[in-house]
Amino acid sequence: MRRPRPDRSSDRPAPLAPGAALEDGALTTAGVAAAGRGRILLLACGALAHEIVALKRLNGWDHLDLHCLPAILHNAPERIPDAVEAAVTRHRDSYDDVFVVYADCGTGGLLQARCAALGVEMLQGPHCYSFFEGNAAFAAHDDEVTAFYLTDFLTRQFDAFVTRPLGLDRHPELRDIYFGNYTKLVYQAQTDDPALTEKARAVAERLGLAFERRFTGYGDLARELASVAQK
Repeated sequence: MRRPRPDRSSDRPAPLAPGAALEDGALTTAGVAAAGRGRILLLACGALAHEIVALKRLNGWDHLDLHCLPAILHNAPERIPDAVEAAVTRHRDSYDDVFVVYADCGTGGLLQARCAALGVEMLQGPHCYSFFEGNAAFAAHDDEVTAFYLTDFLTRQFDAFVTRPLGLDRHPELRDIYFGNYTKLVYQAQTDDPALTEKARAVAERLGLAFERRFTGYGDLARELASVAQK
């Protein structure tokens, strides 16, 4: 039996209206609130919102609702488990199930332990670079310890996640301190967008790194969400 749904009129940020476009700045700092529609809640990182919405629309997964936490939490991964727990606690009574669309994301296993304690499942993999490429394929790249990775979202939001937090806009001479041990930038493309490819290439040039583009599509994210959608 469906559980009664509490009033969410005071939620901030606002839920995504049907057909509305996602705004990267808002996804970075605020996220997206659950709309209160659907049987299963996808509790996700804001950096995955575009891909999740695309998969929902492509597959007609109207029974999946989306709630995104601010993507900038990745700059302080120790805060992710508490943020996830707070969101699960707040929203779980409104849905038949909750699926956490985060990988480990730098939490050192703490997020997985927290999800186990909460009794909710989560996405498999160490981080988004792995599940976009496919966890098995990514694990085979044991020679890429000096690779710096970008996704579509991180390419668009590079300044918000890297340039300004590291102070490179104010002190460009810090580039070699932060990136001196890297040898190449790998752009994992979820979409075939020439403009994004050129932006990622420009980032590689700015960092003094060789550039490689890999078209990954949605990788294991699509497979795992398909499994969730079938529940």
